Amino acid sequence: MTKPVWIIDDDRSIRWVLEKALAREEIEYKSFASADEALAELPGNMPQMVISDIRMPGSSGLDMLQKLRNDFPNLPVIIMTAYSDLESAVSAFQGGAFEYLPKPFDVNQLIGKSPAMQRLRKSIAAVAASDYTVLIRGESGTGKELVAQALHRHSPRADKPFVAINTAAIPKDLLESELFGHERGAFTGATTTRHGRFEQAEGGTLFLDEIGDMPAELQTRLLRVLSDGNFYRVGGHQPIKANVRIIAATHQNLDERVKQGLFREDLFHRLNVIRLRLPPLRERREDIPLLAKYFLQKSAKELGVEQKTLSEAALNYLSAQDIPGNVRQLENLCHWLTVMTPTRVVEIADLPAEWRDTHASTSLNQDWRSALAQQVALALQRNEPNILDTLTKQFESTLITQALQHTGGRRIEASTLLGMGRNTLTRKIQELGLDGEHE
Repeated sequence: MTKPVWIIDDDRSIRWVLEKALAREEIEYKSFASADEALAELPGNMPQMVISDIRMPGSSGLDMLQKLRNDFPNLPVIIMTAYSDLESAVSAFQGGAFEYLPKPFDVNQLIGKSPAMQRLRKSIAAVAASDYTVLIRGESGTGKELVAQALHRHSPRADKPFVAINTAAIPKDLLESELFGHERGAFTGATTTRHGRFEQAEGGTLFLDEIGDMPAELQTRLLRVLSDGNFYRVGGHQPIKANVRIIAATHQNLDERVKQGLFREDLFHRLNVIRLRLPPLRERREDIPLLAKYFLQKSAKELGVEQKTLSEAALNYLSAQDIPGNVRQLENLCHWLTVMTPTRVVEIADLPAEWRDTHASTSLNQDWRSALAQQVALALQRNEPNILDTLTKQFESTLITQALQHTGGRRIEASTLLGMGRNTLTRKIQELGLDGEHE
């Protein structure tokens, strides 16, 4: 019997990724959540190789490495860690490590140690093995197709095709043929029979991106396929069995589109068997440094140039941005920096103009919040009563005063800008004692 590869990491999501990678190659493995747990198996059960994290509860990976070097000098050990600094690398190699692997390593670009990304990895692990339809929701640039590819790679259909189509990028009159194919002579220009995406994905996975933009008549055809498992080519009369797993994605709120009559409710329920949500970068800011480092490494390798690094100030600045284009926008920025920045270390001043223009507003945001925090801390130290009520009144007074100054005292316009009714504005003006200021 072949000896297994041992995976030792207290991060369950990392263990899962490595387990799937080894299983794909038909390599036996055994996982442990700590070095102590693994060492307890020795010497009775020997692995063929060990892949271990460094920093874990109990004995560290380097402690275990030292013990293995003493007792089993021929056992290969790969050390991996999120703390990819020179000291750790030197310690690992001096301890006899076969290889040193800094995290995050390339896990198909699903990078991140934030709670949101850990939950997503666990969801992918749970969903991948099933054949259920999956609906992936997420803003543009969050990596919806990467998740679809991960679901396919770790599914029983992994050795079959993964076929993707963006339903919003293909003209309405061509989309039907793209999906279902057409028979020869079905329309002018159809000189040969064409297999559509459903046939191309036979036995595998069909990824329908931007499903929320699918035309109504094609929604009906897709529903029919999902309902009875058959479809017809354009101009065809023989049903064709659809043996594919459907994964759909959208940046839109399909619940709202259903209410607005823009998306079929029955199709929505067919697609919404399992729902995955990709968090935008603003909900996982702690992953921005990891992603930026990865993309800068990737760009430098692709171009064969020296890798750029972000200064602490630039890194903090980027981490504070909302980045509406999410991962894709951050990747594009790193490509730009690799090509355009003359120095190795990137400062805020080196960022493109469209990124620097947000610096003033970001600083202002941080300034007023810092001032508010100081005011709250001071009030707490003084044991002042009704802090929330006092600060709320001051906040509302400032908002109303500024809005009325902006509109020249026009209350209807000011109430619209503030997002409150005119009667509510009038009442608050009276309650806050602002009557004399804005008649």
